[in-house]
Amino acid sequence: MFRFTGLLGLFCSVCLLAFAPIATAKMPLQLASTYSKHITPEHYFVSEKLDGIRARWTGSMLLTRSGNPIHAPAWFTKHWPAVPLDGELWTKRADFQRIASIVLSDTPDERWRNVKFMLFDLPTHGGPFIDRVDAMARLIANTNNGHLAVIEQLTFRNHHELQAHLKAVTDAGGEGLMLHHKQALYADGRSPHLLKVKLFDDAEARVIAHVPGKGKYAGMMGSLLVETASNVQFKIGTGFSDDDRLHPPPVGSWVTYKYYGTTNTGKPRFASFLRRIPKSDLQ
Repeated sequence: MFRFTGLLGLFCSVCLLAFAPIATAKMPLQLASTYSKHITPEHYFVSEKLDGIRARWTGSMLLTRSGNPIHAPAWFTKHWPAVPLDGELWTKRADFQRIASIVLSDTPDERWRNVKFMLFDLPTHGGPFIDRVDAMARLIANTNNGHLAVIEQLTFRNHHELQAHLKAVTDAGGEGLMLHHKQALYADGRSPHLLKVKLFDDAEARVIAHVPGKGKYAGMMGSLLVETASNVQFKIGTGFSDDDRLHPPPVGSWVTYKYYGTTNTGKPRFASFLRRIPKSDLQ
């Protein structure tokens, strides 16, 4: 009798492990590489690179890219499919600071009404991206929740058409484009088949000092003195709103800046502030 009970208990434990929520296991996380003009554009789907918060739906939980819980209201994820989703929590273009303050708060509020989860991939689907695009469209069609949407995927015949679209998106306030090879499988880590393309480069740096402003910025922050991971120091003096200057990123925090190439000494040309980096993305 004791032996039967032990085997039965073991069997039940195995069953529970087999059907445990995927949140207990590490979900694959695909990262983009840099665009090259050596590719053939018509082999790729192209979508806008959204300026939001990367998020993962495990099938039951909403997490940041580093695996920390996102405290969304229950109604936000109601009726979502019980399969892993990869996407971006987003409101509109050039709204990063607001979206970050909404979705990274421990106490969700009504501002979530303006947020959508923009689905761009299915990490555990197993098929090529062209099949995953169809599968995403079906998922959205069968989900009764207006806060779950799919990013539009386009195709272009050549680099000229691609660059024209990039300029149109950038001129309208967008950040850039993402190119995803139609036959690529979802891969954990940096993929050569997922590419980002922008009219400028961007990078991260740590704030080491606030430089006081002068003239119309007197009494505010005039620029940030920052340092890259490779110990290159420089100032960022543009790209800030008045609120950024009144409440600058704290010393020790990290920011993202855009630039257009580097000087002979390795400093970025025309560095401009883009956004603060949420602590969750640094963990």
